[in-house]
Amino acid sequence: MTLDPATLEPEHFLWAFADGVATITLNRPDRKNPLTFDSYAELRDTFRELAFTPGVKAVVITGAGGNFCSGGDVHEIIGPLTKMDAHGLLEFTTMTGDLVRAMRACPQPVIAAVDGVCAGAGAILAMASDIRIASNSAKTAFLFVRVGLSGADMGACAILPRIIGHGRAAELLFTGRSMSASEGLAWGFWNQLSDDPLAAALAIAEDLARGPTKAHATTKRLLDAEWHVSIDEAITMEAEAQAELMQTKDFHRAYEAFANKRTPEFHGD
Repeated sequence: MTLDPATLEPEHFLWAFADGVATITLNRPDRKNPLTFDSYAELRDTFRELAFTPGVKAVVITGAGGNFCSGGDVHEIIGPLTKMDAHGLLEFTTMTGDLVRAMRACPQPVIAAVDGVCAGAGAILAMASDIRIASNSAKTAFLFVRVGLSGADMGACAILPRIIGHGRAAELLFTGRSMSASEGLAWGFWNQLSDDPLAAALAIAEDLARGPTKAHATTKRLLDAEWHVSIDEAITMEAEAQAELMQTKDFHRAYEAFANKRTPEFHGD
């Protein structure tokens, strides 16, 4: 099954596609782009579908109206959760975790372009992305503790320490305080700060889209897979993956281009 990215029409966020780059825009600017049960599920399904959408080479996720995402909608999610039984609650938390799984499993690099509020599940969306660009006004908070929940949400206790270190992650998850843009840059959460994070993210995505997509997918897959193995096993995994990529037409065309002092063109084959 191969999906055409030009025909995807999600109901709960905006979708744009051009030059190999898909842009997902959370679009409830009047509420700072909160998530609902339906938008969580549709985001999960969309990232799952990207495995069958080879026309998409890179993905940018952003928010409309000067904010990224304020997390789960207080009235449409938080309120109803207080009335659910144990089974319903576990179904919900499993679904939200599956969104992160889908973001990590899709073969395309995912770039977050973050402005303004980036809180709760919004902070998780940024965290689960491969590359993160923010404005100087971005304020990021893993604020689950403020509603009586743990920081152990959607993989935060596993992924956040790997990005910024255990002590810094522990502080943010225990306190729920906002991390400033400058802190996030110094700690390695943000790859860069920009006056126009969406433009910066699109520039990176367009550059990646022109690159070797099979190689990018392998890099992404092994960045995750090698969390769980020894260095010795990782070296073996990388040897096998690289030897496989050396059989691709992209690799052979790149050699011919460099040998003839031309810029290589990649077609993902």
